[in-house]
Amino acid sequence: LLCVQTNNVITDGRPIGFETDEFYFKTTEEMEALFAPFEGAVSNSELIAAKCNFDFEFNKLHLPDFAPEGGKTHAEKLREDAYAGFEKHSALGRFDFEKVSRDVYVDRLEYELSVIDKMGFNAYFLIVSDFVAYAKGRDIPVGPGRGSGAGSLVAFCVGITDVDPIAFDLLFERFLNPERVSMPDFDIDFCYNRREEVIEYVKRKYGDDKVAQIVTFGTLAPRAAVRDIGRALGMPYGEVDAIAKLIPRDARSLDQALTNKELHSIYISDNDARRLIDMSRKVEGMPRHASTHAAGVVITEKPTYEYVPLSYSGTGVVTQFDMNTDASLGLVKFDFLGLRYISVIHDAEAEIRKSDPGFSIEKVPFDDKKTYSLLCDAKTDGIFQLESGGMKAVLSRLRPSCLEDVIACVALYRPGPMDSIDKFIARKHGKEKVEYKTDALRDILGVTYGCIVYQEQVMQICRELAGYSYAHADLVRRAMSKKKTSAMQAERDGFIEGCSARGISRDVALDIFDEMVGFAKYAFNKSHATAYGVISYRTAYLKAHYPAEYFTALMSSVLGSASDIKSYIADAQKFRVRVLPPDINLSAPDFSVSDGNIRFGLLAIKNVGRQFANTVVRARANGPYKSLDDFISRMKPTELNKRTLESLVKCGVFDSLGTPRSALLACYESILESQQEKNRENISGQMDLFSLSVGDSPIADSGYNYPDIPEFSLKDLLILEKESSGMYFSGHMIDNYSHHVSQIGADRISDILDDLDEDNPSPNPRYKDRSEVKIAGIITAKKTKVTKNGDTMAFITVEDRYGEIEVIVFARTYAKCSNEIFADNAVLIVGNISAEDGEAPRIILSSVEPLVSDNNAENADTPVAPEKPMQSRIFIRLKSVSDPRIELIYRLAQFNRGDASVVVYDQSTGKYSAMKNISVAPSDKVIGKLSEAFGSDNVIVK
Repeated sequence: LLCVQTNNVITDGRPIGFETDEFYFKTTEEMEALFAPFEGAVSNSELIAAKCNFDFEFNKLHLPDFAPEGGKTHAEKLREDAYAGFEKHSALGRFDFEKVSRDVYVDRLEYELSVIDKMGFNAYFLIVSDFVAYAKGRDIPVGPGRGSGAGSLVAFCVGITDVDPIAFDLLFERFLNPERVSMPDFDIDFCYNRREEVIEYVKRKYGDDKVAQIVTFGTLAPRAAVRDIGRALGMPYGEVDAIAKLIPRDARSLDQALTNKELHSIYISDNDARRLIDMSRKVEGMPRHASTHAAGVVITEKPTYEYVPLSYSGTGVVTQFDMNTDASLGLVKFDFLGLRYISVIHDAEAEIRKSDPGFSIEKVPFDDKKTYSLLCDAKTDGIFQLESGGMKAVLSRLRPSCLEDVIACVALYRPGPMDSIDKFIARKHGKEKVEYKTDALRDILGVTYGCIVYQEQVMQICRELAGYSYAHADLVRRAMSKKKTSAMQAERDGFIEGCSARGISRDVALDIFDEMVGFAKYAFNKSHATAYGVISYRTAYLKAHYPAEYFTALMSSVLGSASDIKSYIADAQKFRVRVLPPDINLSAPDFSVSDGNIRFGLLAIKNVGRQFANTVVRARANGPYKSLDDFISRMKPTELNKRTLESLVKCGVFDSLGTPRSALLACYESILESQQEKNRENISGQMDLFSLSVGDSPIADSGYNYPDIPEFSLKDLLILEKESSGMYFSGHMIDNYSHHVSQIGADRISDILDDLDEDNPSPNPRYKDRSEVKIAGIITAKKTKVTKNGDTMAFITVEDRYGEIEVIVFARTYAKCSNEIFADNAVLIVGNISAEDGEAPRIILSSVEPLVSDNNAENADTPVAPEKPMQSRIFIRLKSVSDPRIELIYRLAQFNRGDASVVVYDQSTGKYSAMKNISVAPSDKVIGKLSEAFGSDNVIVK
């Protein structure tokens, strides 16, 4: 286990930290002998141990002290807030009193308040509503709800959730059961960027020493155990990988996995495999690492260390016990979750309000035809919960026509209930008759076409057909979902008896009960599905009606992921929304809307930080930038560095100012250094590429005198753009090979990744582990590694217009095709998918060949040599172009031909000029000769 943790191999010797044999529990005799020279040491340790006495207190809540204003009790304050919220929602028309009377709402409110008070949870509701109100008051986006908490009307009225539970038949008892005392558990989604602000508020309000996050332990699952132990034993990757892939993904243990005949055969016949599996069996299920719980925070009455031991995780203080142990000790967990799509909706709203100030996502209708048309067409990239390939297939078949259909999709698209999808779709479209075993089921199962989909439906059936209370029905639901056989058998008789009292025959009742048992283990929490269905619908509405604003918010939410941005750009084009290149006078820090299109954001450019981007925009308010030197002069010395400036130039933000990128790249360093020197010395003047003294470079009144250098080729511009932003703005590298690609019929990388998405598995995947695929794309990255045998293998990244994927080139294959594997090469790759647990899918390369460019399509039968990476340039400073030493350059070029062009800087005129028909190898020998002739300070290679 220590070798797994430290990434060592057992054969290397003792793992770090176990250099001696003294790590064991010594006997009393050994301890007495060890400490014999120190009188009283052993007896004193016993005295100290006897004085250490701490008893944990279980099953007593330790809620933080929440003091309502005006001396009100917790119950009085919650009642006051609940009714104030109820009247506010009523005034805004958020309750449909024509469908459900006001009295029904009031009765539900009174019932919930009485249960909350009886169970002692008034303070809990007030605490949660307080920090949610804090977030909303500071424009920190908050989600509509998550989990069973969306079933509470009180929570809706006090602002914790944003879903009317009565309108969607959500049950309070699914959240808080008066017959089963347990803590309520609100899961609150916040803007993922500003979640910490809410946690900091809680720390300020209750005390920093009374707030701690919760530890969580990652454990070794069967597949992970085999892979980790294989690495620790030093076994070859291929052997371990073959064994690991024979372990079913859903195997709970290696013992269960060994029922696989092929795996069992290897276990019996191969000693190394048996040793690996036996060792893995010993460690599976054991903690692998500790980390911080994604959302859980405990808030206590007294300092947290008085209840649980604490540790520091690197991100803050955490409890050393996991959430279940914390709960048993009476510590109350509050979930502060970060959800990206909450921020996306909020940011899209902000963009829309620039043209429509009254727009509110909470006011959009749930019966919008354009939204359902988008869902039916499965145009759901970037739509919450609905963007996977498998979900798109379900949507195109289901053709949702109401919010209940969307909610059902969220609930059904999971490994267990997926089997019900076909029946659900067939019944919706009338291909299978919807039948009810009794009319009493019609009102309960009508919204799901007679299928049991939700846990709440199980509870409603128990109540309406057998006369159970909802609290009792929830106990039945729990017994069914946890497969408690004895409890279910006891309930069966009671259910049949209750149905009989309501005129339902024993056979029908028994049939209904058995059907509930079959569905209950997969049935979903409708409260959770409804809250998430609302988010799904709202994101779809925004995409359907405001695509530019929505894609702007989407792309701003994934600024750190060039692949996600690229995917959204491709989707935006389908909605006739173009992404405009970054521009120093038009781009905002984030992506922004520009005349119905999207302007690329400065923050999506490499080496650009938010503080700098904000400075660029603030300075621009005083007037547009006129040139690169004007831009540099308006930045403070501490705000701009060479790396940032180089990235800006390479991605083309200064293109609209009229100077070619080639010229800007030739002199941006000298302009920056000149300005920095000017700021330091407070003198006028400007410096050239070679840091000339003041006065050497002529300065016209109109600005800096830029060199006259031809612009780069389109390919070179694309390479610069990709290098600095991960994007292509002037086109796409693969466009030059469209004729060949269309003939190949290559697989789309995005389709491969969608089918293998573990979080959203496709029910009918086209691509699986070990499937053979062929992709056509550009090699964007390459990394080589020397194996233990001294051979070289490679890891490359290949991208097409739709995505990117890693390709592994093992040593034997690399030896055959290394000439085709270099950055920016366009290739056709054939290989097999490798999809390991917890890791992104990869391709194991079998063969590679260059793509034929469109310019050579007529000669497609003859392979064309791939284009090489962008040329280098050598800059040489001369007093004038009549310098006799210039002859040396021609002689060197004659005998050292290469792909580096030569640019000469004439000090007498201050101009740059490229030497025609000269290309030289930028080798150490050539650079050495030039430096010797002209001086090393006068020769620069770029």
